[in-house]
Amino acid sequence: MRISRRDLVKMGLAAGTALSMPSVLRAQTTPVGDRTVRMAMTGDLSVFDPIFTTADITANHGLAIYDTLFSLDSKLMPQPQMVGRWGVSDDKRTYTFELRDGLGWHDGTPVTAADCVASIRRWAQVDSGGQVIMERASDISKKDDKTFTIALKEPLGVLIDLLAKVSEPCLFIMRETDAIRPATEQVTANIGSGPFKFNHALAKPGANFTYDRNDEYVPRSEAPEGFAGGKVVKVDRVIWDSIADQQTALAALQAGEIDFISGPPADLFAAIESDPSLALQVLDKAGTDMCLRINHLQKPFDNVKARQAMLHLVDQQAFLRVISPDPKYGHAVTSIFGNSTLYSNDENTGWYKKGGDPERAKQLFQEAAYAGEKVVILQPTNWASASNAAQLLAVTLRKIGVNAELAPSDWGGIVARRANKGPTESGGWNMFITDDSDFVQGDPIAAPFLSANGDKAWYGWPKNEEYEALRAKWADVDTLEKRKVLARKMQRLWWDFVGDVRLGQIIAPKARRKTLTGLIEMPQLIAMWNMQKA
Repeated sequence: MRISRRDLVKMGLAAGTALSMPSVLRAQTTPVGDRTVRMAMTGDLSVFDPIFTTADITANHGLAIYDTLFSLDSKLMPQPQMVGRWGVSDDKRTYTFELRDGLGWHDGTPVTAADCVASIRRWAQVDSGGQVIMERASDISKKDDKTFTIALKEPLGVLIDLLAKVSEPCLFIMRETDAIRPATEQVTANIGSGPFKFNHALAKPGANFTYDRNDEYVPRSEAPEGFAGGKVVKVDRVIWDSIADQQTALAALQAGEIDFISGPPADLFAAIESDPSLALQVLDKAGTDMCLRINHLQKPFDNVKARQAMLHLVDQQAFLRVISPDPKYGHAVTSIFGNSTLYSNDENTGWYKKGGDPERAKQLFQEAAYAGEKVVILQPTNWASASNAAQLLAVTLRKIGVNAELAPSDWGGIVARRANKGPTESGGWNMFITDDSDFVQGDPIAAPFLSANGDKAWYGWPKNEEYEALRAKWADVDTLEKRKVLARKMQRLWWDFVGDVRLGQIIAPKARRKTLTGLIEMPQLIAMWNMQKA
């Protein structure tokens, strides 16, 4: 029997031993000090503008260097962050916001109301919640250097919730000089007002990026509470290391060369749990929903029958086995509103079947007049679970006669390519796998997956006017029970036109050294303030 190097590594890990393979970091650094944290983050930070892209890695970058008007606390309620005081008129149509004292940009200039106004307008160009605000707004303008207003044509009860949302793109406040750019043009200055400064001099694309504590940052006086409260930085520096091979990352974690791995693969959980110096910690209790985004603009999936075929073809249990083999961390999800939200429901889910229904899928492809067109699946090589799922998807499609082709690249390449609306022969695509917080799916105004307004929708660009008419009512429905009824109507339509396909819900723990504490447990994003090393 031939034992591969991978098998040998796995056996060593299972025994709880340190890896003997050389670490990419040993040649670069000495073990990290008490005031420096090194983190192996999932994804490739190739786009630095968190409004230009919805990539998680870029949103985490934004959370470090920028600040927000409002933030969610641990109960997921919006609280003022950059805002010091705010109020609303008696007719609920004019909101007035006053910035708190002490806000300043990393270049030494003060934050002003004009910065906030420009940032809101730019964010609203690409965010579905921001678009709702702009549709209702008659004016967004500054009153003085610290005060601005949002005047509405009609009341919008969810306005503060939309300003505080954590689904990408988040409303990060930028300098006016940056925010006047169209949202389709990247901001590259990396100058924010947040608790960390981006260290341009030490940036090494493909290797690591460095964030230094912003000594001029003035936190709120309240205790940290989720993403709200005082953003107190308790370390001097955080370095994001790019380590594509997760076994190498684990070796570095065991050796004390890094402190944190944001996306350890499930097959290494046992090794991590058996190491007395390491721990698994779930930061996002609701987890994430894995999603297959389908390009509605190009063949064969411009035909609804082909999209319905994918709904029947996907065997969620099979995908969960390659994404999250431990059943305690993976669950099927059939509601577009996720598993953990108040609006999760079973409307129009008769398509769901354990094992999938490949014969029905094959029949639907035939009804769609599929003629052997190449189906390009984007495969992220530096995101193990999504890469494995993409390979399983290709194999599953080929079994029913679909000409599936994988297009491997790092996540940064996928972020760039998925914006291409053209045919595959012009660099376009047909499908890619991504994820989003299960919690976020409870807000169809803010959730990127849940829009179906064509060119304004998220990647894949689904379009259904009847569904959008229902989604537009969400902001004005004033009771939980009425929203639940509306949610069922929306879901019935969604699964008819198949806006996308869900692959399962994943509860994904992070791996850390036990000397790293104080990590904030919240959905979607990873905050770097409050954490400290023993």
